[in-house]
Amino acid sequence: MQGTRAIRALDRPDAASIPIIAMTGNAFQEDVQECLEAGMNAHIAKPIDMAKAERVIAKVVGEGPPPIKELEIDQ
Repeated sequence: MQGTRAIRALDRPDAASIPIIAMTGNAFQEDVQECLEAGMNAHIAKPIDMAKAERVIAKVVGEGPPPIKELEIDQ
């Protein structure tokens, strides 16, 4: 989380738009919320489901159809 907060706090025009996705084993709802509140764009729980990861990455970088809302994706 510290890394995300540091990136978002940078004095750079792209600091707010750099895609950051959490990939972690911490999959409780409060863990997901903490990642999003830190400034991450999305959260993917381990073990990684590649199809889900591809949908989330596509949404975050603005390509393809939007995936199911990250907070509602099967964890």
